[in-house]
Amino acid sequence: MSRFFTAGDSSSESSSSDEEELYSEEEAGHKSEEESDEDEEASDEEDESSSDSEGPGKSGVSKFLRDQVSSDESEDEDKVTIVKSAKDKRLEELESVVKLIENAEKINDWSSISTEVKLEFDKLNRQVTKMTAQDKTPKIYIKTISDLEDFMNESIAKQKVTTKKMNATNAKGLNAMKQKIKRNNKDYTVEIDKYREDKGDYMMTDEEEEVIVVERRSVVYAGGADVGDDEGFETVGRGGKTLQYTPESIFKHLRSIVESRGKKNTDRAEQIRIMERLLDVAITPYQTVRVLLTLISTRFDLTSGSTSTFMSQEQWKLAESEFGKLLEVLEGNHNMVVLENAEEWEDDEKPPQPAPGEKLRIPGSIVSIVERLDDELTRSLQHIDPHTAEYIERLSDEQALYTNIVRGLLYVEDLQKDSKLETTQDSANRVVMRWLEHIYFKPAQVVNILEETAWKAIPSQLNSEIIPRGSSPDTAALVQTLSTYLFKHSVDIIRARAYLCQVYYFALHDQYYRARDMLLMSHLQETIGNFNINTQILFNRTLVQVGLCAFRANLVYESQNTLQEICGSGRQKELLAQGVMIQRYSQVTPEQERLERQRQLPFHMHINLELLECVYLTCSMLLEIPLLAQTGSSPDIKKRIISKTYRRLLEFHERQIFTGPPENTRDHVMQASRALAAGEWKRAAELINSIKIWELMAESDKIKTMLSEQIQEEGLRTYLFTYAPFYDTLAVSVLGSMFELSERKVAAVVSKMISHEELAAALDQVNSAIIFRKGVELSRLQSLALTLSDKASGLIEANERTLEQRTQGTANAFERQGGQGGRGGRGGRGGRGGQRGDRGGSRTRGGQQFGGGALGGAIKA
Repeated sequence: MSRFFTAGDSSSESSSSDEEELYSEEEAGHKSEEESDEDEEASDEEDESSSDSEGPGKSGVSKFLRDQVSSDESEDEDKVTIVKSAKDKRLEELESVVKLIENAEKINDWSSISTEVKLEFDKLNRQVTKMTAQDKTPKIYIKTISDLEDFMNESIAKQKVTTKKMNATNAKGLNAMKQKIKRNNKDYTVEIDKYREDKGDYMMTDEEEEVIVVERRSVVYAGGADVGDDEGFETVGRGGKTLQYTPESIFKHLRSIVESRGKKNTDRAEQIRIMERLLDVAITPYQTVRVLLTLISTRFDLTSGSTSTFMSQEQWKLAESEFGKLLEVLEGNHNMVVLENAEEWEDDEKPPQPAPGEKLRIPGSIVSIVERLDDELTRSLQHIDPHTAEYIERLSDEQALYTNIVRGLLYVEDLQKDSKLETTQDSANRVVMRWLEHIYFKPAQVVNILEETAWKAIPSQLNSEIIPRGSSPDTAALVQTLSTYLFKHSVDIIRARAYLCQVYYFALHDQYYRARDMLLMSHLQETIGNFNINTQILFNRTLVQVGLCAFRANLVYESQNTLQEICGSGRQKELLAQGVMIQRYSQVTPEQERLERQRQLPFHMHINLELLECVYLTCSMLLEIPLLAQTGSSPDIKKRIISKTYRRLLEFHERQIFTGPPENTRDHVMQASRALAAGEWKRAAELINSIKIWELMAESDKIKTMLSEQIQEEGLRTYLFTYAPFYDTLAVSVLGSMFELSERKVAAVVSKMISHEELAAALDQVNSAIIFRKGVELSRLQSLALTLSDKASGLIEANERTLEQRTQGTANAFERQGGQGGRGGRGGRGGRGGQRGDRGGSRTRGGQQFGGGALGGAIKA
């Protein structure tokens, strides 16, 4: 028996040694230590599995034929044995994980994806990282992670729309994988975008791509050649042709780049590098302008078509500096102009020659570049976390943008001076509007710094007719001048936006009456629904700022009335474009949510929502508490509600069994309301003044003093409403000592209440006392009877309105020719049935009377 085992062991050892030799011959020289260790472990596992299959599993004759089988295997070893490289083994592992993921996606099983597949996914990412270090990322891996992310987004979108929710295990697995997938896919954003542009072309064979890369980027040595920085080398393009960057070939390169814009598989980064080389070899101003226009547009194309990404700060600064160079060239060469309506020059061999006295017209748009720079900066500020230093650094680029806006307007003004160019007024309006939108929400000190720095950077020979250099030391005059210009030369949306910007500026700088009068005279509140959403957002922001301005001016009623529409809706964040509120049962599609996020304002433009809520609730408290006291003491007064939001919060707070110390702004206001209603005005003032949010307002001490005075007055009014039925006379000095007010102030408050018929009393100025008039005190039964009569009269009026709606258009059909009987023969509301003896009037000549048809009969019945 030992003879057979010896033979088997020797054969296995020889086969394993042959495999190791073959592996070393094929893979030596280009395998790392880690890969060789993994392959040895894999080969050891294969040897163990083969020995196991030959050992205990064999019995009978097959055991004695073992020598023959091993000898046959040794003879055919070269034909049967397949040694796989580490790359192939990783690809096989990748395909197996992909299969698991696809199977889980078919049944929407996120729990298995987050548990079983996650372990394989982590292992897969480690393998791909090793492969990426030596070779390109496998395309099947890019396809898998891209499809998995799309499937995840689709699942999340379905959950928002559909009422049927996934189970808890699936939802937990989806949440676990969401962050992991997003974090993993950040490193492969470029490849994923290429795959999503054209999935078919992207999944082509690697060999074809390698050929393309070699054709595109291969370099050959050329003796004595000096092109760019690579001395002695020339860049070879497709077909083996040498790419030559000379002044004569600039227009041909530009044409090929322009024609490839928008096409699939276009390498924009490579195009930018080519144009940077062309800019270096450009020798004439015309060539420089053409290259700069195309180069700036191509930089903007890097983020076109994708709303989830924004232009990097590096690319934005390069585009901004190139725009500055473009304006310098145009300002130094007045024989060339860039116009939107200019015709394209088709001849690439020679530049155009304008006629004598004419200017060379180059197709392009300076205004569009200014707007795109502004939009890209805004988009980047939308995506950057506002609580980081990166946001502050990015916001510092606004000064360069502001300078370019002013400089762009100077160029547009220069074009308008030449009547032959036929420039439109819309270009100047668009630039002025951008200028105004950058200053209307800023304090005057910040605007002065922007203006001073911008004019210093602009050449001294340039000047503006709209805003001459050094003519606007006052920010209010600057806003007034820009707004007036747009009032005269623009229509519709731009004019409305300019009007709102000016109102916003006045309200921000405590000019309440001026802002209020302008807003009322514009009548925009009647037509704002016809404007676009961005203008509606600006209107809401202006309305809120006017309300805050009224509060700072100690106009509590006006402030509450202005803020009621925005704050009473409970959607302040959404109406002011300061956040997206996803309602639980709202049918919001992903497309609508994407558009909503695009409209969000950058953080530095936000209005503090906590401050806004605090002002609104404080004003509501000062108005509602005296009203509640008045209606509680006089049941015959019709109940009315000023703020439903405040009443709801107050009722919820009163239903609480135990109330601890106030923790937030809302708790402070609610507890102050209860204290004020109980006559504890000092406690109410203390709670209101302890709110820390007041520190964010200018002159916070003045605001707190104003609030204390208001609380004293409203406390006095609440006391009089509550306890007036229990007094016959009350000395003014007593009230003054109770509320720490002067007798003159108490007399003024009481006189105002008497004149408004809020208090049934008379003021005895000789004795400095208040004499209360005792009216007829109603019993409980009489009060309930009055309430019932009011409800009955309301029901009658509702029935009358319903009848008029149903008989609209046929109301005259039920009136008799004699003019008597009123509605359907029953007379008017005053007399019930005129001449009931003859059923409401004389008949017609023919003896036939019109009864109103079936509808008239139903009403008569």
